[in-house]
Order: sequence, then C-alpha cells, then structure tokens
Amino acid sequence: MLMKPLRGVIPPAITPMLDNDTLDLAGLENLLERMIKGGVSGVFILGTSGEAQNLSYAVRKELIRNTCRIVNERIQVLVGITDTSFSESLSLATVAADHGADALVAAPPYYYAPGQAELVQYYTHLSRNLPLPLFLYNMPTHVKVVIEPQTVRTLSENPQIVGLKDSSANGVYFQKVIHLLRDHPDFSLLVGPEEMLAQSVLMGAHGGVNGGANLCPELYVALYYAAKSRNFEMISALQSQVMDISLALYDIGKYASSYIKGIKTALNLLGICSDYMAEPFHKFETAEREIVRQQLIDLGLK
Repeated sequence: MLMKPLRGVIPPAITPMLDNDTLDLAGLENLLERMIKGGVSGVFILGTSGEAQNLSYAVRKELIRNTCRIVNERIQVLVGITDTSFSESLSLATVAADHGADALVAAPPYYYAPGQAELVQYYTHLSRNLPLPLFLYNMPTHVKVVIEPQTVRTLSENPQIVGLKDSSANGVYFQKVIHLLRDHPDFSLLVGPEEMLAQSVLMGAHGGVNGGANLCPELYVALYYAAKSRNFEMISALQSQVMDISLALYDIGKYASSYIKGIKTALNLLGICSDYMAEPFHKFETAEREIVRQQLIDLGLK
C-alpha cells in the first residue's frame, strides 16, 4: 500500500543498459540494493534520470517487471508513464500494477503544450483509467508547460491523484504549492533538485526525488532526516557535501545530458552498473571519464 503522504528520499533511478535494447540486469540489482541499503523510502523508475523517453516500450516494461521483482515490496516503487500517447501511458500503468508497483508518475504530455484547463482535463481523464494512484510531475524545462500551483490545488481534490514531484527548481513556485496544499496533509509534495531538499523539507515538503541518491543514498537520507528534525548544524554539514557532488559531477561537458552521464559514469567507475546511454545520447569518453574519476577521488568516494 502506498504511504500517504509518501515521505523521505525516493531516488529517480538511472536505467542501467548494456545496449539500446538490453537492460543491465546485474547492474540494476546492484543499484537497487545499494539504494535500499542506504535507507531510501522508495524508487522512481522511468523518469528523466531513467532516460524514459529514449527507451523502447519493450525495455520500459522489462524494467518495470525487474524492478518490482528485485525490490519485492521492501520499498515503494513509483513508475513513470509520461507519454504523448494516452494509450501507451495506460499500457505502462497496467504492467506496473500487474507486477506490484505502488504508484504512477506522469508529467504533462509534451510537444503540443497544453493549457491549464487542458491539464486538468487530461489528468482527470487519465486518473480515471489508471489502476494505481498518480503523482503529478512538474518538469517545465522538458515539457514546455508548468502545472501551475492553482492547477495542482484543483487536481489535489481528486482522490486518485496523491502528490506532486516538482523538478522546476523554482523555489517560489514550490512554496506557493506548499501554501495552497497546507490543508491537504496527505498530498505528497516532493522536490526534485537535491540542492533544494533541506530548505524544501524545512518549509513543509515531504521529501525529495533526488538523483544523487543513486550514488550516495545514505547522504540524502541523512539530509532529509536532519531537515525533518531541524538539526541545522547537521544540515549545514550535509548540504555542503550535496553541493560538492552537484558541482563536481553534474556539469561536465555542459550538455543537457551531463547530469545523467556524470551519475552513470560515477556508478560505472564504482563497479555498480554499466554507463551505456540510450540513443541518441552517448556515454562519456576517455577525457570526461577521467574527470569523473578524479572528482570521485576528490569527493572521497573512490
């Protein structure tokens, strides 16, 4: 059963791949076990960090099946179903429900940017057809539309819609949502950018969907609990480590995909999983890989 509200750190898992059509199953198990051991509350697959839109539907469904098998109900499993095709979103949702996932996550359909009234209509219709609870996913940099705070409030009245993952990196936006949802204590408010985790939890967020927790789950879990307990001395020390990781690994090469490449390369150098990137992107080559290696040494992670 899904925890309401869902609290803690729920990493947006990268998708370990051997090639475009083959999951790195050993790597996936290593990754999930690492995160579970690190104390995370759940895992979110087929999000931005998971390169979902670059994966075939066959690979997406295989990832859902194997993630649920490996997790085996030890933590919550959230499955991304974002798509421009309504039917394909429903197909992924069915696989998720059939294999024991706990909830679904959907950003607005992209390409044609919907208006706010259309978003309400879309999410209302989508939720009626889903077998599991749904999280909204605010990701305006990739889908060209913001789920405005009042729209989140409107959709929160739908019992099938149970939370929001906000990856806008817009602190004012997120504070408006927290304020508007202050009388909905069971509606989960989760922040994406890990750099904002502590401040968001201090102001009322329930947790974070933080990519760095693929690499150092214990760090982000500790930061969440420090913020929850308002231990400001601990927050300061842990926040510094989070920022060190962000600055060291996420901007190498200055590509839009640098964050994912940095995480995947680091995980590969630590022996966790393959660093193959789904086409049309490609993994870091020797020069950038050596930068990641040195950064891991400097961070004390290797």
